[in-house]
Amino acid sequence: QEQLVESGGGLVQAGDSLRLSCAASGFAFGRYAMGWFRQTPGKEREFVATIDWSGGNTRYVDSVQGRFTISRDNAKNTVYLQMNLLKPEDTAVYYCARGRGFLSYSESNAYDYWGQGTQVTVST
Repeated sequence: QEQLVESGGGLVQAGDSLRLSCAASGFAFGRYAMGWFRQTPGKEREFVATIDWSGGNTRYVDSVQGRFTISRDNAKNTVYLQMNLLKPEDTAVYYCARGRGFLSYSESNAYDYWGQGTQVTVST
């Protein structure tokens, strides 16, 4: 049974950092690309970052590039999102997702399994 569980969200001030974790189980984690998306009320789900199966290729939405870093530890079946210099605009529910294969993509339809999300709130 595939399962993705996000953790690490919280309440922070602008300029602070958070590290999100996504623990995977029930599938061969090292065979799949992984991604992070975020969503705020009334808005479409937004791509944030993705990483291929090996961690050799990563992609980011322009608004977080240089501030966020996606990484993975296949031995621990975990993908991370290190978020630095957080801004109020980063406030959202962050979702971890499993890609449909080895390669990474920014489109949400390239992912076939999603976690329940973790809330990140950045105050002004």
